[in-house]
Amino acid sequence: MDQHILFLLFGLANGAIYAALALTLVVTYRSSGVINFSSGTLALLGAYTYAFLRRGEFLIPVPGFPKSVDLGTELGFVPAAAISVAICAFTGLLIYLLVFRPLRDVPPVGKAVASIGVMLVLSGMFTLRIGVDGVQTQPILPVDSWKVAGVNVTSDRVWFALIVVAIAAALAAAYRFTRFGLLTRAAANTEKGAYVSGIKPDRIAAANWMISGAVAALAGILISPILPLTPNSFTLLIVPALAAAVVAGFDRILPAVVAGIAIGMVQSDLTYLAGTWTWLPTSGRSELVVLLLILFVLVARAKPLPSRGLNLRASLGRAPRPQSIALPTLVSSVVGVAAIFLFSGDWLVALITSLIFAIISLSLVVVTGYAGQVSFAQLTLAGVAGFSLATLTDSWGVPFPLAPLIAAVVASVVGVIVGLPALRVRGLPVAIVTLATAVALEAFWFANSDFVGSSGKDVTGPTLFGLDLRSRVGLDYPRVQFGLLVLTVLVLVGVAVAKLRMSRLGSQMLAVRANERSAAGAGVAVVRVKLIAFAIGSFIAGLGGSMLAYFQGNVTFVSFSTFIGLTLFATAYLAGITSISGGVTAGLIGIGGMVPLILNKVGGLSGEWFAVIAGLGLILTLIGNPEGVVGPIHERLQKRRRDKAPITAASEPLDGDLIALEPVRGGEVVLEARNLGVRYGGVVAVSGVDLDVREGTIVGLIGPNGAGKTTLLDALSGFTPSTGTIKLDGTDLKGQAPHQRVRNALGRTFQHAELYEDLSVHENVIVGASAAHGRTARTVDETLELLGLAEVADLPVAELSQGRRQLVSIARALIGNPKVLMLDEPAGGLDSRESQWLGVRLRKIRDSGVTILLIDHDMHLVLNLCDDIYVLNFGEVIAHAIPSEIRADSRVAEAYLGSAHAEQEVVS
Repeated sequence: MDQHILFLLFGLANGAIYAALALTLVVTYRSSGVINFSSGTLALLGAYTYAFLRRGEFLIPVPGFPKSVDLGTELGFVPAAAISVAICAFTGLLIYLLVFRPLRDVPPVGKAVASIGVMLVLSGMFTLRIGVDGVQTQPILPVDSWKVAGVNVTSDRVWFALIVVAIAAALAAAYRFTRFGLLTRAAANTEKGAYVSGIKPDRIAAANWMISGAVAALAGILISPILPLTPNSFTLLIVPALAAAVVAGFDRILPAVVAGIAIGMVQSDLTYLAGTWTWLPTSGRSELVVLLLILFVLVARAKPLPSRGLNLRASLGRAPRPQSIALPTLVSSVVGVAAIFLFSGDWLVALITSLIFAIISLSLVVVTGYAGQVSFAQLTLAGVAGFSLATLTDSWGVPFPLAPLIAAVVASVVGVIVGLPALRVRGLPVAIVTLATAVALEAFWFANSDFVGSSGKDVTGPTLFGLDLRSRVGLDYPRVQFGLLVLTVLVLVGVAVAKLRMSRLGSQMLAVRANERSAAGAGVAVVRVKLIAFAIGSFIAGLGGSMLAYFQGNVTFVSFSTFIGLTLFATAYLAGITSISGGVTAGLIGIGGMVPLILNKVGGLSGEWFAVIAGLGLILTLIGNPEGVVGPIHERLQKRRRDKAPITAASEPLDGDLIALEPVRGGEVVLEARNLGVRYGGVVAVSGVDLDVREGTIVGLIGPNGAGKTTLLDALSGFTPSTGTIKLDGTDLKGQAPHQRVRNALGRTFQHAELYEDLSVHENVIVGASAAHGRTARTVDETLELLGLAEVADLPVAELSQGRRQLVSIARALIGNPKVLMLDEPAGGLDSRESQWLGVRLRKIRDSGVTILLIDHDMHLVLNLCDDIYVLNFGEVIAHAIPSEIRADSRVAEAYLGSAHAEQEVVS
């Protein structure tokens, strides 16, 4: 027992490090909604500044200036620490003003990616100015031997933890009891509300960024005597700090600090247990603890689909649909072959490296660009294939091309496992999980001496039908034959990704990326699409990793490190992560590629500059051009095509006034709800609703704002848990997921059109064809013609009027040939003339054999269009009748107008 206590206390130092960095994460996130992946490098700035001041130098980390200025005297602890804290606070302010203030309207994922850019810039500058050798400082805290719980422990660890807890307690009290803390909470909850209350959110956020920078500096200073100061070590300290912040929900200071300290202590105790429990791995234990904790907390808290009003959208540009494949493939192949034969030496090495990293970057195009799942683990998955290939070829003798295909399948299986948390979490949590997974795999497998020797693992080169395709034969390196092999793989992968973008599956991926809730409402199996995206992307990454392993002839963890993986993601985002051309461009500008070599040969810039340039490029891309380097090229090509064959979005044809007709009695009940109820905690949103929708009718569902109408539709379509029974054509729908109900012929649109802005009208509609699932779907042409959308089929939905956007939403639900189509405020945002025109179209849909359940606030539309009407108020049905009876019902007038006005209305 004493040994357990001893090792737990040993872990106080690392735990305090994680706690301090978690503290900076929470402070930043609470005020500006940014998960700051650069917190570790900001702490490193404070540590470096402090270390140089203690030896009498003032560090200037910006390249182009002297490395340091001699102060003539060594500073003591207090002035050195004070100056370091001030510099980091000022740096935090600059980061906010230059990077995150311009990005304040960007979703959280985009801000997190920007923080990756800041991390790359800072770590790159430190590498350029100071190098990778560790800088050490003298002890700050007393190093005495204390006896705690019967064991001896050095006092500095205890002091370190106590100081971090004290800082956290002081900050928690300040945020809880001061006016500044109140203003911070107010600005974090609603920026618009803060403005109308006279609060300036920009100033509040700027002050909190300065506080975060100061806390990071204190953390770095206290860490400096414990850890060697190197860019890579401090950068990845952010992962356990993220775990602690996740436990605290990124908004509670003291729980984050306690969690950070606990993580360090558990990791330390595992070191002791490894000597007793032989089944524990010799490497990667600490990283696995962090990963498992993140997974447990995020998955336990998550919901399968985002709730209404909480849809998360990634900060990604458009994913252009290829207009043709043959010509670009032919041209790029010819250029690639010519370059391989023309280049030699360093140039050929850089070209082949570019081709390999282009393959891996295309995996990011699929996973992130198409499916919207931010993955920092793609290079790690390439490493899975690389290490698997070494075993397959060198140990088991599996020949080419079977060996790289099997290795890619292994990467695909691991990739699906990595993607499993994305079934319940989305947005930033996916990025955190993939980062933690990359770190854990690197430590547990790639850098583990149990699996990989100190010299790495050899890879037997490829041969095929007597052709020697190896990258090296004697002194001949790199060989043209291997370059042609890599080019062939890249071309095949590029064609496959282009085909994917043009397929129904590709449209479904983009629908999931845009809005998971809406995609499920269109019949898309969101879970399946996510897993397929991870599987395909990981397979592609595995092919790239196999090519890299063949190229090097020996694989080590260095080639697949997490830091390089983050740089790869930044490069892909910079180039254009949503397109094939962006993926290829990412390879050209990536580490060891053509562009870095040109910068070195022509501009004299060493490879250490790459991280700085990539980070700056990423930040500027996010601020000015989310579609990356290739975005303007795509825009010009698209404009040229439109100029050659312009498509005019004609004004909506008006089919005449909507005239009230004799209500249709309809056939059998096709949609039935009995005693339907929905509760949110102690709030009853829907209570005891009985609903009958008869075949061949248009049924209206009306009521004042907050009556529970949309909640009722959410319950019917499976987006909200409910009590009672729901039957569609006699089939009980209880327990079915939203996409399953849609596939059982229950169509659905949303209050806001929820269209996929990246897709054309045609592509938006074709996504809904998933809803047919065994039934005969309507054709796209038939659906577009019925709704008057044929002439705008190739237009991006962003260019349509509000009226046409509503029709596209209806068309997407209609193509699946539903028995019942539920419409949530389809006339929202339309003027009275457009609303009448919409009613005529809806009557044509009813006449085509589709039963409609309609919510709308346009009473003229509802009363003239519907055959049967239910009135909802405070979650209960207060009236059910034909339109003429509803019009004269005093209870309905009272619900809408209040009792006094209702009496006047009835009298009149």
